[in-house]
Amino acid sequence: MKNNIKQKAEYCLNCKNPQCRIGCPLGNNIPAFIQKVKEDNLEEAYKILCETTVMPAICGRICPHQKQCQGKCVRGIKSDPVSIGEIEAYVGDWALSNQICHKNIQENNKKVAVIGGGPSGLTAAAFLRRKGYQVTIYEKQKNLGGILKRGIPEFRLPNEIVEKTIEQILALGINVQCEKELGKNLELADIEKEYDAIYLSIGANIPRTMAIEGEELEGVYGGNALLENANHPDYTNKKVAIIGGGNVAMDCARTIKRMGAKQVVVIYRRSEVDMPAEEKEIVDAKQEGVEFLFLNNVVKILGKDKVEQIECIKTELVQKEGETRKSPVNIENSNYIMDMDCVVMAVGGKVDKDIIEKCNIETTSKKYVQVNENNQTSHEKVFAGGDVVGQNSTVAWAASDGRKVANKIIEYLETK
Repeated sequence: MKNNIKQKAEYCLNCKNPQCRIGCPLGNNIPAFIQKVKEDNLEEAYKILCETTVMPAICGRICPHQKQCQGKCVRGIKSDPVSIGEIEAYVGDWALSNQICHKNIQENNKKVAVIGGGPSGLTAAAFLRRKGYQVTIYEKQKNLGGILKRGIPEFRLPNEIVEKTIEQILALGINVQCEKELGKNLELADIEKEYDAIYLSIGANIPRTMAIEGEELEGVYGGNALLENANHPDYTNKKVAIIGGGNVAMDCARTIKRMGAKQVVVIYRRSEVDMPAEEKEIVDAKQEGVEFLFLNNVVKILGKDKVEQIECIKTELVQKEGETRKSPVNIENSNYIMDMDCVVMAVGGKVDKDIIEKCNIETTSKKYVQVNENNQTSHEKVFAGGDVVGQNSTVAWAASDGRKVANKIIEYLETK
């Protein structure tokens, strides 16, 4: 074991009331697995992680640890927190390198379909399979992974780690059918006849817009679509504005800067401390030459046929009655113009409502899939989770939802 990992593990106090575990969306037993690292027992550390997660090598790298587990670490009150993510990634990497796969499975004859092979679907499939269910994942792309493969840049999450993690999950005995898209060459009605339960985890990958003038101009792109499809224009010597403050905005900004853009400016209508992006990603973006405009907003995109300029306005944060978070409000007469060649809207994604309508599944007022307390949709045997129901959109939260829904499906099938 690397000496620095051992030292970082020794730094953990093994708190009796571990706040770090509360901060983890997956509820990983952090003190217990770190204790096994201290004891040089990586296999047992991995077993403990496997109780709650199937992708430690991934989450250990890309989770916003400062906002989650490490942000709750008591060590962090007076000093630096324990390097939980780094230790988790080390254990996950060890398990991948040694091809560790726990397959103590007692088979049953019930079948579950998972539609969508992103982090939520993969996690659900793994936990269902461990309980002996016959699981098939249907994925619209040529391969599994979702945002892990087609959303997070290679420099932040190596593709080799994603591939090995998926192989490790599939080694449980999970079936896969790729290039099967719901509403096109895959019909929900047919799946319902064949399977005892279905997990709908297709995400929310349609880019949101801001409903401002000029969005239709050439040179305006959706952040999610750019990352997922990797269909980038030539940014050489171009000025690019990124609108948004989450990790998608950071990934777009850093990717585009690396692809030769002359200037990349992230425009966020709140302050830096309010940014949902991981602090490390913001720091790395700054070091790579990405510029930031906080407390600013884009109100108009200007140009004849393509983007030429953007009109921005300064904002201030105001506490509104009945709201816990301060809201950004435009400052009157603070408008100004910036020259720009491209605009990337990284302001979130939405559900493909056409697909949901074709499946005749009820939705909420915000067009997410409607589910009850058991994560069941308006179709009794169809469950849904992750982004498609409006869940928090980090990988760990998606995985957490996948595990939770898998348990709901198990409860449902045990009564049948």
